[in-house]
Amino acid sequence: MAIKSTIYKAQLDISDVDHGYYAEHALTLARHPSETDERMMIRLCAFALQAHQLQDLCKGDGNLIFGAGLSDPDEPDVWLRDLTGETKLWVEVGQPDEKPIMRACGKSDIVAIYAYSSASHIWWDGVKNKVSRPKNLSVFQIESETSQALKNMAERSMRISAIIQEGVLSMNDGKVSTEVNLTRWR
Repeated sequence: MAIKSTIYKAQLDISDVDHGYYAEHALTLARHPSETDERMMIRLCAFALQAHQLQDLCKGDGNLIFGAGLSDPDEPDVWLRDLTGETKLWVEVGQPDEKPIMRACGKSDIVAIYAYSSASHIWWDGVKNKVSRPKNLSVFQIESETSQALKNMAERSMRISAIIQEGVLSMNDGKVSTEVNLTRWR
């Protein structure tokens, strides 16, 4: 019998000063049995960092949701669809191969990848020339020390404040506060 996903609930309060986006999101995260707390929290960060696209791309008329992620390789970790079902934003967490990246670039208006492990530099060196053509691809790197700190915030029920200002994401759950500095690789 297969092990089922573990369900996490998050109340995510986003104050994105950079994009003028302020909203509360009641989220359900299904953590795949092979997913770590670290990866799940990076998914939550990616959601916070891209939430402004709800307004920017869909004028508020869309759905920003977590995809099946590890459970289905044909779905992203986070995506934004407008009310017609068209995919506007495709977000991947980790180190995807170049073929799924190129496929995502063909399916969505914007593709964002958030790499976070200590080996992400090696991954990027291996794929950057293979994914150089798409204009709709952005790749960000989160330092391994930061992603390790974020995993300490993971709880089955979370209330997290996410403030984005001058390109820096500050995550705070009332006990732990972590600054997430992104390095843009592409």
